Amino acid sequence: MANLSLKAETRKILGRKSKTLRKEGLIPANLFGKGVKSQSIQVPQKDFQKVYKEAGETSLIDLILGKEKKPVLVNNIQMHPVSENILHIDFHQVNLKEKVSAEVPVEVTGESPVEKRGEGTLVQYINEIKVEALPTNLPEKFLVDVGKLEEVDAAFLVKDLAVDTSKIKIETNAEEIIAKVEPLREEEVTPPPAPAEGEAGVEGEVTPAEGEVPAEGEVRAKGPEPAEGGPASAEATAGKEAPKEEKAKE
Repeated sequence: MANLSLKAETRKILGRKSKTLRKEGLIPANLFGKGVKSQSIQVPQKDFQKVYKEAGETSLIDLILGKEKKPVLVNNIQMHPVSENILHIDFHQVNLKEKVSAEVPVEVTGESPVEKRGEGTLVQYINEIKVEALPTNLPEKFLVDVGKLEEVDAAFLVKDLAVDTSKIKIETNAEEIIAKVEPLREEEVTPPPAPAEGEAGVEGEVTPAEGEVPAEGEVRAKGPEPAEGGPASAEATAGKEAPKEEKAKE
């Protein structure tokens, strides 16, 4: 892909006053690099968004500053935490003959047969791979075909990437997982809650609330019958006098 170009101007408004630039459709930025004096610049917001959409952080951009054309990479973008508007950009001016380190995005393609059958779930563990290469050899992205993951627990590792090692050195751990088919989790079965007071129980019986009076026609459960020969109930003896002892005959 041919280098994209972006016009820039020297920035004279610095510090907190830079917010006035954003109101004018400009983004404050900084240009730095090895053996390069750091410089404050500004770029049109619309132009940058269009270029960045194609270049990302791994494709070279020709930054046109005055009469000079400088090869740069987008090194860092500061975003507003709420509006996500771009607040500031760092451009890294590179030497085309010296290697640089960059984070290359990972894009997952295809569909695992396991996931297609509904027997597992694909999980992507990392989204970027760190590499070292000449600026002109930096890959735009890494494509990972998960259609080859045919079993549960099958994984695609960093070492499985097809890379020209003579041009690109991968700095991320080779054994790190990029994507993996995880087994489906068993659904937890929650036991039904105990019936509330006054609601139907297991057999459909209704337990009256505490202190509730039975409806007319209902009979409360009887207590245990007194044992034979045992003492009479209080109700049976209430109001009766004990028999008087007969006077002994002389």
